[in-house]
Amino acid sequence: MSNKTSGLSESLKDSTSREKVLKKVRHALLEPSENPFAEHDVESSVYEKSSEENDVRFAYELVNQSAKFIYCKSPDDMLEKVKALFNENKWTEAACNEELISGLLKHAGIRAYPYHAGPAFNKIAVTSCECLIARTGSIMMSSSQDSGRKLSVACDIHIVIAFTSQVVEDLKQAFEFMRNKYAQRLPSMISIVSGSSRSDDIEKIMAVGGHGPKELFVFMADEANADN
Repeated sequence: MSNKTSGLSESLKDSTSREKVLKKVRHALLEPSENPFAEHDVESSVYEKSSEENDVRFAYELVNQSAKFIYCKSPDDMLEKVKALFNENKWTEAACNEELISGLLKHAGIRAYPYHAGPAFNKIAVTSCECLIARTGSIMMSSSQDSGRKLSVACDIHIVIAFTSQVVEDLKQAFEFMRNKYAQRLPSMISIVSGSSRSDDIEKIMAVGGHGPKELFVFMADEANADN
């Protein structure tokens, strides 16, 4: 091994820095070292199995991040609770690029319009999501959704419409879900939303809403109780 290294050093004496790096890479590819951790298990989860159901764990972790969670017994119950939230806050309209969710809003008496209608209207955004991550209380979104890249971060208030079937245990399962859903090609952008936007400035003063919505609401409906 020492002979190989000394021989390599001789050949690099008069090379540029870039050539030295490329020759070392080439050498490593031609004579790779044995993996010292061949017996290491990289597939099993490093976390202990939670005793709670995934949807309960998600709700707990989401609320811990200053977001608001609203459980709905059925899709019809979700409709009523979305309507109640808008009435309570005297909201009458929301930006939404998704046909099914726009229909839900209209049934609740809420005017839905596309995001590109103009910045003066973009106070509240209502979107779906790809999946919900129980362990971190996070929401996975992507550019392949009809809501697009901007809607979930461009408004002051983000309301997510989700279902119990979308809850996965951890980030690994979330990416497995995405690979199964988009077998041919993953979306060009996948983002993880964990609570409302929060950031510290140089004086350690918390700023809310500087890089996204100031408030985050998640409505989760149990599809098993859908009314026939």
